[in-house]
Amino acid sequence: MDKVKIALQYMLPKHLLSRLVGKLAAAEAGKLTTWAIRWFIKQYKIDMSEAAQSEPEAYKSFNAFFTRALKDGARPLYQDSEYIVHPVDGAVSQCGPIEDGRIFQAKGHHYSALTLLGNQAKDAERFEDGDFATIYLAPKDYHRIHMPIKGTLSKMTYVPGELFSVNPLTARNVPGLFARNERVVAIFETEIGPLAMVLVGATIVASIETVWAGTVTPPTGKRVFTWEYPTTGPDAITLEKGAEMGRFKLGSTVVMLFAKDALDEFADGVEPGAVTRMGTPFAKIED
Repeated sequence: MDKVKIALQYMLPKHLLSRLVGKLAAAEAGKLTTWAIRWFIKQYKIDMSEAAQSEPEAYKSFNAFFTRALKDGARPLYQDSEYIVHPVDGAVSQCGPIEDGRIFQAKGHHYSALTLLGNQAKDAERFEDGDFATIYLAPKDYHRIHMPIKGTLSKMTYVPGELFSVNPLTARNVPGLFARNERVVAIFETEIGPLAMVLVGATIVASIETVWAGTVTPPTGKRVFTWEYPTTGPDAITLEKGAEMGRFKLGSTVVMLFAKDALDEFADGVEPGAVTRMGTPFAKIED
């Protein structure tokens, strides 16, 4: 059965399917939208008591529900300055060192940091011998992405690609999964050096957004696009630790890259399979 599922991943018109689902998710269809939201809440056992608007009727579209805000205080931010925090609710797929420019995906599978970053060689050099963490967001999770540490945006790159589903099964069976899928790379300058936040698309992930650029995809493209940003002066975009930096519509994965010697160690319990909650300790930074 797993082989059949993987074969279907290669055969499906993934971009067409994803964009169609995106249009449906954006539709404001009244009672039909409310019914779909109620079904989703029941299916995935979503705790709506955390949401700023807990009633399904409050959301005009499925996208509005899926990217719902949480109540103030629902995700307390760990304040110890020696630690950076989890950027999302989800589960750790993998984490560890970047070795010879390669990132571990699953047993028998690695991919290159260079490819992940859209073949931007100068960007990849900044993360040589650094560390990475891959966090998967399930459909039930809160889908806003936050800053693990205060940072100033220096570059954003849109990288075209496939839209394979992203889950443990595809991670084990699709070579270079995260470096094959469509993605948005945001690089920030921080007190511990450069930080790459890579927002990876997937099947039926209808949109990737950032707080400074709005919707980056769709529309999809066929070539890499880059945007440079000033890191000083009145036009610099600086986001505080815990601030929202982006959103997924219908879920996917965040890959974080850190420079050499930026991290001292991952926090207790941060390991493959561990559940993450935005704002909780992720890693201790080097002294």
